Amino acid sequence: MQYLLAVASFWSDPLNNPLSALYGGSMVDFDHAHVWAWDARPFPEFPGQIGIWNDGGNYGRGHWLNGRSTNQPLAAVIAELCAEAGVTAIDTAGLYGLVRGFVQPEVSTVRATLQPLLLAYGFDVMERDGKLIFRSRSGRVIAEIDLDAVAMLPDIEGSIETTRAPEADTAGQVRLGFVDSQSSYEIRGVEARFPDSEARGVSQTDLPLALTVSEGQATAERWLAEARIARDGARFALPKSKLRLGAGDVVSLQNKRYRIDRVDQSEAQMLEAVRVEAGVYDSPDGDDEVISTRPYTPTVPVFPVFLDLPLLTGEEVPHAPYIAVASEPWPGSVALWSSSQDTGYEINRLIAAPAVVGLTETPLVKAQPGVWDRGSPLRVRVASGEFASADMLAVLNGANAMAIGDGSAGNWEVFQFAQADAIAPDVFDLSMRLRGQLGTDGLMPESWPIGSTVVLLDLSLLQIDLPLSARGLARYYRVGAAARGFDDPNTVLRVEAFDGAGLRPYPVSHLRGFSDGSGDSTFNWKRRTRIDGDTWQTVEVPLGEDAEVYSVRIFQGPSQMAEYSAAQPTFTYTAAMKVSDGVVGAFRIEVAQVSAQFGAGPYRSIEHAG
Repeated sequence: MQYLLAVASFWSDPLNNPLSALYGGSMVDFDHAHVWAWDARPFPEFPGQIGIWNDGGNYGRGHWLNGRSTNQPLAAVIAELCAEAGVTAIDTAGLYGLVRGFVQPEVSTVRATLQPLLLAYGFDVMERDGKLIFRSRSGRVIAEIDLDAVAMLPDIEGSIETTRAPEADTAGQVRLGFVDSQSSYEIRGVEARFPDSEARGVSQTDLPLALTVSEGQATAERWLAEARIARDGARFALPKSKLRLGAGDVVSLQNKRYRIDRVDQSEAQMLEAVRVEAGVYDSPDGDDEVISTRPYTPTVPVFPVFLDLPLLTGEEVPHAPYIAVASEPWPGSVALWSSSQDTGYEINRLIAAPAVVGLTETPLVKAQPGVWDRGSPLRVRVASGEFASADMLAVLNGANAMAIGDGSAGNWEVFQFAQADAIAPDVFDLSMRLRGQLGTDGLMPESWPIGSTVVLLDLSLLQIDLPLSARGLARYYRVGAAARGFDDPNTVLRVEAFDGAGLRPYPVSHLRGFSDGSGDSTFNWKRRTRIDGDTWQTVEVPLGEDAEVYSVRIFQGPSQMAEYSAAQPTFTYTAAMKVSDGVVGAFRIEVAQVSAQFGAGPYRSIEHAG
């Protein structure tokens, strides 16, 4: 930008660019002058995508206009702000700097608006001859002050008063916040600190400016250096013959440089100055850093999975189902909106992380619950994420829990695995399994077929906010990127009803039957519990229900012959009851525990000879 300004201002002067007597035109024809070069590659992908274009490292010192054509000279920004305030008598000839982006965060005075620019670019503002003079600080001396030329005033002890501020009053560390112009406009922070400083005083400033990281770092370092050097101050007087010196000028006094900050006119000029060094204002050599860009994430539909699961830890809402969401790529925060109809959606949950969801590539045959399943590995392909092996003790303590089902909300078996082997990218073999966990052995089919859905039960799953009164009622759910709203075309619509599997009783165990000589058949079983059933310190597991009730069904072939209720884990099917029910010979008995809230849980059955 400064190069273009210098070239244009020089050749626009007729003294430097005279008219030719031969062809009547100027020596340099600015009507046909063009700036080089505009690259067809889009900014900021170029130069940010170094993996695609390996010349991106040249951008900092190159001639590309991409990403730079909207930059403004600092002088132009200052002139525009002053013009808005009605101030036109200004001089910005000595003002240098490049403004990449600036925002006025609130309604305020022009003086307050100029303050961040003054701090960031290091320039002085002074009034001279009825004009506001804006001048970049350089530290260059414009006058030598001899002690013989100093005026003697009674307010000053001696010819010059010098002071030094205590170190405790000087910040030893500077922190600066700004908008990073070389990325996706994230808020960045840099800091500068003297190595010998204990950093007891920290100066924190946030600027409403777009800067590069190197510019922000240079600004912080300049502030820190200025603060330490400016600890030294001087107070002296000059005669009226030195009226040309004023605020903002740098003078040499006793072999030190001082910038005049204040002038009081009386019988002489009373000057207050602070010490400066020219090297503080040298431009940093850091314009060659590479721009970083955030990868573009296309808007694609997410893949939601609803799971009506039993209690996993006992701390959940028993009737509330879970939602797992997978997507590749992950669109950021995913929202779940819900409603009783396909209008009036309200936010239900925000999902921050993707779940590990996949499909099986081998069948999973039925196995005995409660013992290690050492059968063939279950091969699983996932969209994203991975699995890790765990030792048997960790698995017994709850690690590596997974749900497998047909994709519907209520048909899930929970199992655990100890061994996970990566076979190919996103493909794993899961072996050494514990099947039918948390009472889901009652839902275990003879085989889960190829293409069954699996979901890793980890912290990425969230429970849906569902009123108890809405259990069993169909509700509308929309799932998609939170930033795009529920009416985005990529939002997935699902209509689901949930039974509240956390309230479902476990299947009974150890169902046994025997007959005596009278024709009566007696059946016994063991009750299980869904709440606090893991302890070995109790005689019997907690009931977990309002009352102990069982449903007993009698089948002969495919026909249900009778149904009874039992209040104890035993049932006697007498000969008279068999005659009344029309049961002759062998029959099948099914037993399930009944919950007052859920109803009957999964049935356990055995065949009986009669």
